[in-house]
Amino acid sequence: MQPEWWHWAVAGIVLILAELAVPAFVLVWFGLGALIVALVVAVATIGLTAQLGVWLVVSLLLVFLWFKVFRQDSHKTRVGMSEPAMIGEAGLLTQPVSPFGRGEVRFQKPLLGADTWPCIADEEIGPGTRVKVIAVEGSLLKVGRTS
Repeated sequence: MQPEWWHWAVAGIVLILAELAVPAFVLVWFGLGALIVALVVAVATIGLTAQLGVWLVVSLLLVFLWFKVFRQDSHKTRVGMSEPAMIGEAGLLTQPVSPFGRGEVRFQKPLLGADTWPCIADEEIGPGTRVKVIAVEGSLLKVGRTS
């Protein structure tokens, strides 16, 4: 029995819906791969082995793109929910910071596992200046001059 295009479409939808029960965000790519195979089978007549091959290649390519291309910076957000632990910490600017630019601040002791952090400021501050953390904005520290 040769699977028809709608078999692949149903399998794709089932895999995408199964992602709701298994929240690993991997099944959705295999479901999208099945939907792509449904489009290929609807346009061209190919054998079962070719259908499975297309499904495997497309699904693995989508998983690879998700983890290597689209999610490459998501693991670098180290701040998370620890804003109170960061505010008031003093450090030294290693790169200058301006109102619309990013700088870098180095702390004497590591904060959340890192001793250097990207930072922003409301004023221009040169490198070598002592600063303190006044706020956390996303994964950036907002710094100001120490008094």
